[in-house]
Amino acid sequence: MSRAGFVGLGVMGGPMAGHLAAAGYETVVWNRTPGKAQLALDSGATEAQSIQDLAAECSVIFLCVSKTEDVKSCLEEIKKSAAPGTLIVDHSTISPVGAKEIHTDLNASGFRFIDAPITGGSMGAQKGALTIFCGGTQADFDEALPYLQSYAKTAARVGEAGAGEMMKMANQIAVAGTLTGVCEALSLAEKAGLDLDQTRKLLGSGAAGSWSMDNYAPKILDRDWTPGFSIKNQRKDFGYCREAAQLLEMDIPLTELTDKLLKILDEEGHSEWTTAAMYEVYERNLTE
Repeated sequence: MSRAGFVGLGVMGGPMAGHLAAAGYETVVWNRTPGKAQLALDSGATEAQSIQDLAAECSVIFLCVSKTEDVKSCLEEIKKSAAPGTLIVDHSTISPVGAKEIHTDLNASGFRFIDAPITGGSMGAQKGALTIFCGGTQADFDEALPYLQSYAKTAARVGEAGAGEMMKMANQIAVAGTLTGVCEALSLAEKAGLDLDQTRKLLGSGAAGSWSMDNYAPKILDRDWTPGFSIKNQRKDFGYCREAAQLLEMDIPLTELTDKLLKILDEEGHSEWTTAAMYEVYERNLTE
């Protein structure tokens, strides 16, 4: 069994690495910010002293960091010590253009790469029930799949280099619509004097049901703005959605509206709040 490395142990990556180790894979972890490895260590992983040390002893390496620039920075260090042929699977949400560039660069350097962004939120990561969109060769996907199944309910190859990130852009656009719809619907119900818990249950059981209704509406009712998925990261992803839309010469007005609403909270210093906090923007209008 090949030794697996996991780089990036945040809200998503920490539980994912833990599931990988708990599934019986010999797992080595590393995080840019110290002190975040405990969850994975408790599941049987070991911690590397550096990303280069991790790369030197692992034949498959998983990344779960933030931006395109972060991925490229990690890969520059990995390339210094990883063996030729190492398979690198990137779970970060990055630019589709950037993902293609990384594929080209790594292939030229003798490495293999899958862009494999994830969706399902922090609860999906904790439960090992993520959905993963993979771009790359069929052979590389087949090799990675047994590892992915330790923390995914669904993992699918959706095309060649960059296709995983393009699918994630479609996902984020859909999430924008349902998030805004949930906030707008509940704000109308509140202003109309309806019981919000009953509203949530009834709407969720009918045609208005969605992942956002199931996961964001309870946070809205509790006024719980802890991530979840942060406003900062959602707006970062919307920037990549905008880039993808420009490449395809199309408009994404609903996504732009959602970004505009989240920007209000972002600029007020609430970038680490969950995106469900958008409800506060609507709530301010309830008394106007």
